[in-house]
Amino acid sequence: MPVSDTLIGTGLAERDPAEGAASPGDFLALLKPRVMSLVVFTGLVGLYLAPATPHPVIAAIAVLCIAVAAGASGAINMWYDRDIDAVMTRTRDRPIPAGRVAPEEALAFGVVLGGGSVMVMGLAVNWLAAALLAFTIAFYVLVYTVWLKRRTPLNIVIGGAAGALPPVVGWAAAAGTVSIDALVLFAIIFMWTPPHFWALCLYRCADYRAAGVPMLPLVSGTAATGRQIVIYSVILAPLGVAPSLVGTVGLLYAVVATVLGILFVFQAVRVALETTERRCRQLFGFSIVYLFLLFAVLVVDRAIGAPVLTLPVP
Repeated sequence: MPVSDTLIGTGLAERDPAEGAASPGDFLALLKPRVMSLVVFTGLVGLYLAPATPHPVIAAIAVLCIAVAAGASGAINMWYDRDIDAVMTRTRDRPIPAGRVAPEEALAFGVVLGGGSVMVMGLAVNWLAAALLAFTIAFYVLVYTVWLKRRTPLNIVIGGAAGALPPVVGWAAAAGTVSIDALVLFAIIFMWTPPHFWALCLYRCADYRAAGVPMLPLVSGTAATGRQIVIYSVILAPLGVAPSLVGTVGLLYAVVATVLGILFVFQAVRVALETTERRCRQLFGFSIVYLFLLFAVLVVDRAIGAPVLTLPVP
């Protein structure tokens, strides 16, 4: 069998020049647009909640830089993970393992976009936001993708910091500083990430096992994973209310966040008690809705000027 045929069987074949250039859709797929959309949304919310209001053009540039940086991180991640993507059902049709984009093209694409987004953020917005953006890219690529993902079940726990930074970047882009309010937004996403991804892994274990990625369910078992999901959810629920407690937003957000937190814990407990694919899919889907609604209500609360939740002073 020719070498090229063998590589096609593993999903790592180089693209045949006769097939022509990759389509724009293939390069768009490298950016992980679904992940990018959530990153952009949380970054935009951080920018909106900041105490300073930048010029609309500057704000648009900042959000664009966050989006491009997220896409660049995704492209470099796909370049590095092309071997394991080829054996996982949900990733084997990605542009690189499917042979539609050459690995070196994806790497160059990601590096150029990443470097460009940081430089534009620094020159057009401010260098604190640019430094945080560069740190986010580096953390996702070097710490999570290269170091943690294939070595430890803590990959998601620690690596989740990269996905939690966009609202901090957005805040810094608007205010030129980072405050406790921005760090609370970071903490919410950081604690949300493990139960979100562990729910996915629980019904995609075969994929991660085939790829040799030591996700928590494979290392510690489904029962231990269910317990960890509950623990993180119980911590996340009150943490989700914290923006009201530190004065970022008001009472409307506190009420909605409390209800959403209770529902999140309820879903997590159901997974721990009955670790079926149906329950895990329900938690995974709800976790996305939870984070979206939480950040959407942050905007609504600020926009309508809801009454501030005041704590009694002893």
